[in-house]
Amino acid sequence: MLTLWAGQPECLWDEALPIEVKELPEDLAALDGLLSDPELAMVFLERFRREVLETGRLVLSDGRPTIAMETYVRLMVLKARYRWGYRSLVAEVSDSIHLRRFCRISLSERVPDESTIRKLTRRVGPDTVNELTRTLIVEATRSKRFRPRAVRIDSTVIAADVKYPTDAGLAAHGVSALAREGRKLAKLAKEKRARVRDRSKAMGIKLRAVTRTIRRRTGEAKSEVLALTGQTGELLAKSVKEARKLAAAARRSARGRGAKVKLRAAGRLEDLADRCEKVTRQIKQRVAGEAIKDRIVSLSDPDARPIRKGKLGKPNEFGYVAQIAEVTEHTRRGARGLILPAPTRIGNPGEDTLLPDTLAEMARLGISPREIALDAGFNVGPTRQALEDHGLEPDRVLIAGRQQPGSKRTQRRLQKYRTGAEGRISHLKRGYGLDRSRLKGDEGQQIWTGWSILAYNADTLTVRTR
Repeated sequence: MLTLWAGQPECLWDEALPIEVKELPEDLAALDGLLSDPELAMVFLERFRREVLETGRLVLSDGRPTIAMETYVRLMVLKARYRWGYRSLVAEVSDSIHLRRFCRISLSERVPDESTIRKLTRRVGPDTVNELTRTLIVEATRSKRFRPRAVRIDSTVIAADVKYPTDAGLAAHGVSALAREGRKLAKLAKEKRARVRDRSKAMGIKLRAVTRTIRRRTGEAKSEVLALTGQTGELLAKSVKEARKLAAAARRSARGRGAKVKLRAAGRLEDLADRCEKVTRQIKQRVAGEAIKDRIVSLSDPDARPIRKGKLGKPNEFGYVAQIAEVTEHTRRGARGLILPAPTRIGNPGEDTLLPDTLAEMARLGISPREIALDAGFNVGPTRQALEDHGLEPDRVLIAGRQQPGSKRTQRRLQKYRTGAEGRISHLKRGYGLDRSRLKGDEGQQIWTGWSILAYNADTLTVRTR
């Protein structure tokens, strides 16, 4: 059952508190006023109405009540604002009277458990978070607290929460993961014949041999490393074959009580086997010297991809590309604006690929900037075509190193304005956790990015009002 509003945060214990303790600090008081907009709660109401239509379950009126959406939004804004984990968030809010009052949680109530917040975050999804961001932007422009004039657009890499991948390391992870999931499924299905052998010990011998060979740094070492990597792929292929055999046997025996649990476990094992099979193909292609397209870099985060942006400090990054568009009221030094919901795609899309989605977002919000500053990764022809397709005719469009509009004074002003996009991305990464997504998968990354942008926009609007 959906709960939109929190109860009264005051209780009997508040009568004994000094007035200074009851009053929120200036920044939290400004955030409290901004997040009290009833339109934000309506976003959740629409989202759960869609769930009723899609699933047929009466989630609006039946079942256990959810935590108040008013409280949930404030908890997630605090989480992104202070870069806390779920457990740290619950602990900090529990120990602070100010944060309790900000989140509309009484002193006599328990703060929601971290698992409740974590599961609700996945359930809400990225679309709802982006809609909350749009609601804030529309309300700011409608009340004339914010008048968009210019926009600067640049893309950045949001790192996945994975360690540096190697083919042999992925094979070792696959062998242990298949054995672990196979033991769980065999226990559920009470299967004694079909099983997945744990080849971690044999895989460890191969990995140590690879490490010793690499240290020699000779010409022959490379061919030996490739041969050892191929052997790790063969070990993984054997585990994949056994996993598929076990999953098929479990599906055949899935009858009566507990059948759904067995089928779900078999499905998880088959999905893992599919990803491991892709790793074995990658290893074969590497040994054969063939080019690898759409490379998988993690079994736990299969949507992450290798990304090369030409940076000296980080030639190879692993994760996702998101396009950050900041709309500002002016182009002077220190301009701070609002960030639009960031479009993203799996892989390493170019700037021109994501630009139509960014322009569609601006059109959806009714934003028509007079000036646009773009990074050098944008091409003149596709950029101009995308602007025309979305009905945008700004006075000036700067593409660094490619197109310089207006006088020299205007060019210098827009160049400095465009450079500020790098600083804004750094601000988002250092201050709001946009450097690394702690949620797995492309959907998880979009959720993480959405809350970071929402928290930043909320802080921006409260700074303007204070």
